[in-house]
Amino acid sequence: MFRVATSLDDLLKAFAVRSVVFMEEEGIPYTIEHDEYDCSAIHVLGEEQGEPFAAGRIRPYQGYAKLERISVRKVYRGKNRGHKLTDFMISVANEKGFKKYLLHAQSHLTGFYRKHGFEISGDVFQQAGIDHYVMIRDDS
Repeated sequence: MFRVATSLDDLLKAFAVRSVVFMEEEGIPYTIEHDEYDCSAIHVLGEEQGEPFAAGRIRPYQGYAKLERISVRKVYRGKNRGHKLTDFMISVANEKGFKKYLLHAQSHLTGFYRKHGFEISGDVFQQAGIDHYVMIRDDS
């Protein structure tokens, strides 16, 4: 169901999911959604019967594994896939030696990430015109 993207096809599928969720649903411009970190990050893909439904990326950031671009297509939500994607991304980062994790959570999703051991660190801030919080999980 979830795997690290290892081919151009996997990467294109992950980008397609992100584009639908962030650009189409949330109105985030392409210039913000895709950035210089796409070339160096670890990309994760969720796929079911050949259909991509989830994506995310992981990259090192100041000693943390930063979980980013976590996305599930609308028709696949409400089926625990977001939780499974988050758990998978943490396990991939853990296999790379990380014990500390960081993400920028949209304000309405802080409860979702608390279920994965993340805690808010700091005040609300705007990213792409949307309220976010820095959230951290430290397993060290």
